[in-house]
Amino acid sequence: MTILFITIGCLLGVIFGFLIPTIPYSVSNYLAIAIVAALDSVFGGIASNINKIFDIKVFVSGFFVNAILAMLLTFLGQKLNVDIYLAAIIVFIGRMFNNLGIIRRYYLEKLEKKAGNEIKKKVKKI
Repeated sequence: MTILFITIGCLLGVIFGFLIPTIPYSVSNYLAIAIVAALDSVFGGIASNINKIFDIKVFVSGFFVNAILAMLLTFLGQKLNVDIYLAAIIVFIGRMFNNLGIIRRYYLEKLEKKAGNEIKKKVKKI
């Protein structure tokens, strides 16, 4: 099911990429921060799936609420002439690295177990 959603999202991204090939400069900051917030949610969803605590409602609500909040911070910062969006970027990227670390450790442990099992099989044959 998750693979289906990822595939649909990628296809929609490609279609929108062809339909809207250039992003106006006036909205590029909003789009950039929304993408970072969305990627944070995606990595968080993968990490929570690994920890077996994934909930689709939490994922979808976090995906949209994080992106909207980040865009609102960017808007507020532009109105105040302060780069508030930098704080959001720092937080989101920090969380992305934490989640990426969880994902990396999970797959490294999985590879080590697989390699250990293969070595045990070879030892038993001898």
